[in-house]
Amino acid sequence: MLAVGLSLAVLVGAGVGWAFLRLNGNIDTFGADGLSDHRPSSAALGQNVLVIGSDSRSGENSSLGGGEGDVGRSDTAFLLHVYADGEHAVAVSIPRDTLVEIPACKLPDGTWTEPRDQAMFNAAFSVGDTPGGNPACTQNTVEKLTGLRVDHTVVVDFQGFAALTEAVGGVRICLPDDVYQRDLDPNRPTRGERVFRKGVQEVQGQAALDYVRLRYGVGDGSDIGRIKRQQAFVGALMKKVREDGLTPTRLLPLADAATRSLTVDPGLGSADRLISFAMSLKDVELDDIRFVTVPWRYEGARVAVVQPEAGALWAALRADEPLDEPSGDQKKKGGGKAEPAEVDGTGIQVSVRNGTTVTGLAARAADALTAHGFTVTGTATDLDQGRTATVVHHGPGDREAAATAARLFPGAELAASPDPGIRVTVGQEYADAPEDDEAAEPSDAGRDSRSAADDICSDLSYG
Repeated sequence: MLAVGLSLAVLVGAGVGWAFLRLNGNIDTFGADGLSDHRPSSAALGQNVLVIGSDSRSGENSSLGGGEGDVGRSDTAFLLHVYADGEHAVAVSIPRDTLVEIPACKLPDGTWTEPRDQAMFNAAFSVGDTPGGNPACTQNTVEKLTGLRVDHTVVVDFQGFAALTEAVGGVRICLPDDVYQRDLDPNRPTRGERVFRKGVQEVQGQAALDYVRLRYGVGDGSDIGRIKRQQAFVGALMKKVREDGLTPTRLLPLADAATRSLTVDPGLGSADRLISFAMSLKDVELDDIRFVTVPWRYEGARVAVVQPEAGALWAALRADEPLDEPSGDQKKKGGGKAEPAEVDGTGIQVSVRNGTTVTGLAARAADALTAHGFTVTGTATDLDQGRTATVVHHGPGDREAAATAARLFPGAELAASPDPGIRVTVGQEYADAPEDDEAAEPSDAGRDSRSAADDICSDLSYG
């Protein structure tokens, strides 16, 4: 996205106006009518961009990947949080096999599905069985999972990805061992020919696609391990774009390939909107872009989200708070700091409601808030006592203070209200949490992270 926008900006600045018009016609959008009516409130701090890698076999994609059928599918997704300072960002990968709740999603005939619990995350993109997939359903699912409002969604397919790597002249990768044909296709009866040699090399087109889809023969052979290599690849791609220099000759092929590969939400559906978005990212340096994976554990053959760690991660991003740094000088910046900041509620007034049948839960929440300096104006029982998640409602202008309160409740959702003030309605998730885990400090997910500037040979897999 940064490469596309900067490319367009430079081309227009250089007087290549015809290129702007040509590239403007390349961009496809998906309809916003499939987005949920029950979304988190707009972010007052930073912005969130959902990036989805589609492996649809329809059209030109059929020659680049295995499999059959033309239903849009997704193997890769990450949520990019760009901090409000415009100088730091965190990309959170969500494994395709993660068990999540897929909320109601719109079908091609205009009807809506019933919510599905304990479904695989990548199933959301396939709702409706269309070649282009269902980006809106995936966005609904991410918003439900994180409590973060997704400002923009971008989908990149096989063909576009391959073309993008060719436009930059190849991307550097690193492999711990030789890779053979059977590592790409475990159903082969023999090892086959060598596809990649051990060590550092450059790949583009089909070879680049094979690398990021490579699962077996490297590390533990898991999708989780593959995510680490994909994160390293995205970092190397960004580094290559920066190193090549922003000249019209170099940027026109890149911008053309990239815009033809994208399907975006209506908010990014034109060249000038892409430029505006890119300008908001131009000051983010490579070592200030961190890649992490949502806290996880295996649950049989699937992946479960680990709480309260995941809730602390989402709460930190909602509050635009940095994540713990993995090591180093521990400077406070987006993506890392040494010590978790205390939650300070001084001067913030909050009312509390119990959204469950658990006796005394509102009082427990009020005690936690008071211990962190909040002023609790009252407690009560909510009319809805069947709530699962904790919700922090806030009036106009109170979102930042509400986000501070939400940090005490891992997994809490923020919701805008026309009424002034802040109201915390605690749900069953809070009732089930150990009492000493109430304060959700900035997540330590950053301790298992990499930056876009890291050595491409480091930390490429589990096992």
